Amino acid sequence: MKGINYLLIITQWVLLLGACSGSNTSEDDALPNIVLIVTDDQGWGDLSIHGNVNIRTPNIDSLAYEGASFTNFYVQPVCSPTRAELLTGRYHPRSGVYSTSAGGERMDLDETTIAEVFQQAGYHTGVFGKWHNGMQYPYHPNGRGFDEFYGFASGHWGDYFSPKFLERNGRLVQGEGYIVNDLTDKALSFIDANQDEPFFAYIPYNTPHSPMQVPDRWWNQFEGTELEMHHRDPEKEDPQFTRAALAMVENIDWNVGRLNRKLDRLGLKENTIVLYISDNGPNSWRWNGGMRGRKGSTDEGGVRSPLFVRWPGKIEAGKQVEEVAGAIDLMPTLADLAGIDMQTRQPVDGKSLKPLLLSEDPGWQDRLLFAHWRGRTSVRTGTYRLDHEGRLYDIRQDRGQRRDVSDQFPELAKSLRDTVARWEQQVIPEHPEAPRPFPVGHPDFRYTQLPARDGAAHGNIERSNRFPNASFFTNWTSKQDSITWDVEVINDGKFTVDLYYTCRPEDVGSTISLSFGSHSVETVVGQPHDPPLEGMEHDRVERIESYVKDFKPLDMGTIELEKGRGTLTLKASEMPGDEVADVRLLMLTRIE
Repeated sequence: MKGINYLLIITQWVLLLGACSGSNTSEDDALPNIVLIVTDDQGWGDLSIHGNVNIRTPNIDSLAYEGASFTNFYVQPVCSPTRAELLTGRYHPRSGVYSTSAGGERMDLDETTIAEVFQQAGYHTGVFGKWHNGMQYPYHPNGRGFDEFYGFASGHWGDYFSPKFLERNGRLVQGEGYIVNDLTDKALSFIDANQDEPFFAYIPYNTPHSPMQVPDRWWNQFEGTELEMHHRDPEKEDPQFTRAALAMVENIDWNVGRLNRKLDRLGLKENTIVLYISDNGPNSWRWNGGMRGRKGSTDEGGVRSPLFVRWPGKIEAGKQVEEVAGAIDLMPTLADLAGIDMQTRQPVDGKSLKPLLLSEDPGWQDRLLFAHWRGRTSVRTGTYRLDHEGRLYDIRQDRGQRRDVSDQFPELAKSLRDTVARWEQQVIPEHPEAPRPFPVGHPDFRYTQLPARDGAAHGNIERSNRFPNASFFTNWTSKQDSITWDVEVINDGKFTVDLYYTCRPEDVGSTISLSFGSHSVETVVGQPHDPPLEGMEHDRVERIESYVKDFKPLDMGTIELEKGRGTLTLKASEMPGDEVADVRLLMLTRIE
């Protein structure tokens, strides 16, 4: 027995017994990980679990089978309002969100986001996908509590196959493969890197939003097939668009399966809360449970969304929740489930759904949820919906909103109309009275991206599409033409300027300048770069958005910017050809 270290053996036994007894930190005390999946323009009916036999979504459905499913969960009619509500717990007009582009999608800077709440509690936070709540820092995700951002800040994208001009924490990068697969890859890497500490992974996919692009693996299952279920007004439906949308959802389902398997393999499933929602109703007329309305509508079909919440061992498998809930409830719910003290700069409108998820008798009181878009407001009670025209429907009996019952319940209808008027008076006037400038040169962030989407064209210059997101400027045919951005320089500084352009060989030689106040930088477009329009080769259905091009960066040099608000102006002083250039974006990089 000579040489045996009895003290070491005893110490090891003490440590082992301590670990087995949970005398330090038990699994029950560990902060749960959060994975929040949001899809773009997927209807409530685009899931097999909801009865759609046109589609198979076993991985998404499993979240409901293994967790809770909400029957009456509501979002807003379009993208950025819903995202703002889930991020802040507040109705979107309160946070300054009033449109989906050109700055109207930005949340006010005095809002507290769900990422900030979890970051302050020690979580690693990441977002992988479509942000759509502000591009320039501090509206940028890295300025709203997210440690890691990979994706795009715009409202939609022009190409889903290895797309150009995605960004990673402000730097422009090119995507790697089909965008939803790529976003999932980056989320999986984030989970791998942070598996030993609590993480919050926000995964806002950008499909099945148009353009309707999906790899052959999923498209081939739908091309030419006969759809068994259709929209309630079948003459409105475009079957090819429906097939493309369903193929894109099946691709999402495959990626949800990848996330599920990753959590399983890492042993994280039991301590990870996974949520799944869509941001609004479907982007076409297709089967949606017979509901009235689609994306953009404040009726049931425009705002009803799935909500599945899985937390094994905590939330009963297969639990059905009938009570009314909404996107504004996600932040207070997740903070409550994680046991985090939620300190916010503004009062939240949402409430924690924890009692509905974890209690047999939650003692829940009926409530009102409002949907608002473009001057139209509807309100949902536990039983009824008052639509934007003041008509009343018993949703429990008439989910399709076919029978107006306001004559049967005139006092209730009047009371709800009065309630809507008060809500609009309290909430809607909080829209900004004047346009907010786009911030440039924040000292905490090196990069400021100024896309064509956020600029204004003057003279002959035109936007490539009436939808500003993912568009570019073209038809720059005169020295009197200009492109401007309304900006506010946050701090004095010197910046490199890269202009992403295309130019035909016969137009090479234009002298262009960028100016702000008394400072400017000037360069010559010395190299031709005339790639063709792209995107149509991947479209399964003809798109309504802009096609894209392979824009090339032109180093314009450096410019000094002085703190303050003003107009950043791009002009041409010499123009030897018929046109100057097409312009996609400016990238300003602070010189350290």
